[in-house]
Amino acid sequence: MKKISLQWRITLMTAILIGITCVSMNSLIGYSGRHYMDSIGSGISANSDSYKGEQEFFDPESADLDQEVTIIVNGAQESFSTTNWCITAVVTLLGGVLACFVSGRALKPLHTFASRVENVQPNNLPDMKITDDVPAEFKQFSISFNQMLDRLDEGFTAQRQFTGNAAHELRTPLALLQAQLELFSVEHPNLDAESADFLKLLQEQTERMSQVTKTLLEMSELRTVPCNDVIELAPMLEEIFTDLTPLAEKRGITLEYDGNGTMVGSDTLIYRMLFNLTENAIRYNRQNECVRASVSEQDGQIFVRVRDNGSGIPEQYKESIFQPFFRVDKSRSREYGGVGLGLSLVWEIASLHGGRVFAEESSENGTVMLVTLPKGKINEDLQRECVKPE
Repeated sequence: MKKISLQWRITLMTAILIGITCVSMNSLIGYSGRHYMDSIGSGISANSDSYKGEQEFFDPESADLDQEVTIIVNGAQESFSTTNWCITAVVTLLGGVLACFVSGRALKPLHTFASRVENVQPNNLPDMKITDDVPAEFKQFSISFNQMLDRLDEGFTAQRQFTGNAAHELRTPLALLQAQLELFSVEHPNLDAESADFLKLLQEQTERMSQVTKTLLEMSELRTVPCNDVIELAPMLEEIFTDLTPLAEKRGITLEYDGNGTMVGSDTLIYRMLFNLTENAIRYNRQNECVRASVSEQDGQIFVRVRDNGSGIPEQYKESIFQPFFRVDKSRSREYGGVGLGLSLVWEIASLHGGRVFAEESSENGTVMLVTLPKGKINEDLQRECVKPE
């Protein structure tokens, strides 16, 4: 059946369906006709004497044909017609159900292709290819689709390589520029106000460029990080909170966490993901408030929630915040030193581990960022992408 083209599949299945429908209708109508024709005999009556008006019942097989009779069929024709219409409706309904089932089987390759297209992600392109076991009509289509996936994979690979190379080349000149600015600041402590402000601006922008370069380099190297660590999240959150305590104290923010969970993945990347989420919550939280992280497990999944009491994320930006260099409020991002890559890196790390991240709740009273990750095993895409340490 797999070697038959889709056109012949539909043709054969339709012919079989019509044949079954016709046989069913003929059988049922024939049975109904014989049943009601046999019942006619029991309803025949005759008036042997039309003047007396006396009614006599007789056996039509033994009666004389020249006898004056009046045959009365007690509703047999009406019953026969009604029954046949009911049978036709039932058979038509059953035929429609059968046609729906048969066409679904015949068009199964289309459904398979649609599901593959819906699941295409930058990190699973090789797994989304269509196999050669397809009908003839889909042969060229599957070849074109697989070639498109190859081109996309090559494009993403080239993009990552370019980003990594550019970030690597920029890192050294930026480090030298930062060192020169620091040295100039030390050697000229008595600058006038205008020059001092200009020097401070240069230092801030150079630091911002260094952070962008560092993040881009990290994003380009995600798939080269070992990812077979057994990670306990509670101690990791405690370490992250310790590292971020100076920033939190500066804004009068308290840090709290509860729960625990164990998963398999990259210790370095998961640390960076949770660090970015917590740091982002601290920076955009209201002063003298609380940032709370919680960890829970359910159905083989790890759920990490980071809650703040900030001004919230507008509904139309809930998905855009994970795009590189996107910032809801650019003025606040510059004030807090953001470059628009923190949440993008979070999304990349979560996706690489077979999970996802999104704003579960957001209002003027705060935001809850939720990360879901597989608990006990490494995602197949991660196994393919990650390499073992040398």
